[in-house]
Amino acid sequence: MEIIIEHLHKNYGKQKVLQDISLHIPVGMYGLLGENGAGKTTLMRILAAMSEPSAGTIRINGIDIKNKKEIRKIIGYLPQEFSVYPNMSVSSALDYLGILAELPKSIRKERINELLKQVNLEPEKNKRFKNLSGGMKRRFGIAQALLNHPKILIIDEPTAGLDPEERLRFYNLLSELAMDRVILLSTHIAGDIEAACTKAAILCAGKVIFEGNIDSLLKLGNGKVYTTILLQKELEEFKQNYHIISIYQNGANISCRFLSNEAPRKEWVSCNPTIEDSYMYLLSDHKMEVE
Repeated sequence: MEIIIEHLHKNYGKQKVLQDISLHIPVGMYGLLGENGAGKTTLMRILAAMSEPSAGTIRINGIDIKNKKEIRKIIGYLPQEFSVYPNMSVSSALDYLGILAELPKSIRKERINELLKQVNLEPEKNKRFKNLSGGMKRRFGIAQALLNHPKILIIDEPTAGLDPEERLRFYNLLSELAMDRVILLSTHIAGDIEAACTKAAILCAGKVIFEGNIDSLLKLGNGKVYTTILLQKELEEFKQNYHIISIYQNGANISCRFLSNEAPRKEWVSCNPTIEDSYMYLLSDHKMEVE
């Protein structure tokens, strides 16, 4: 099982949304990281056979993306904004979606009960959808995406609005599901990729600026991340010269974590990079090249 994307382009009129995207996405958890507007959702919709590419080729588990009927048989898709009729119960809503997915009545009930257990929603099966918490709604979304036993699961911004505990529970569920299928998830939160994925690609303005394993991404920040102590009056000028990651008030002074390509000054303290540091470095470096 794999997704192979070669020289994919997507235009809306004169606007180039995706430019020459080539990716190989294997079994397991694969992250698609990028800022809002980078083209992640557009790519997800194309892979889910909900939008047409302008150019390029895509093969999902050996099937050409043009064969939408066959693609939809093996794809489960959870968009960023997902809802059902708010007054329907959890089990009724899944049954309704199962009918739309053309699941035979003889297997629908058994499949729904199995999924409710898998996503830990069995105690909530009679609760109305509108009364579910944010985390429960995302788990419901996973359940509906799994109704047809998909080989490929595509999930757009899965932890939007979730608290840290729900995010952890959600990713533990996805990790279990990734044992025997491709799971592609998009996010603008670097920590989500670090928590769940072994490989990732980064999109910036519709282009791939990184593809590889998480360790390789982490190493990009080596020697680029520092902290220093500033006076309040020095902060504005410092902001103009360096990409600041975070600022902490330290009494009368300010502790500043930042990115720099310069040789370090004696008052700078080198830091081990996080995935977010490396991601921010890659984005800022790419934008400087474009400018």
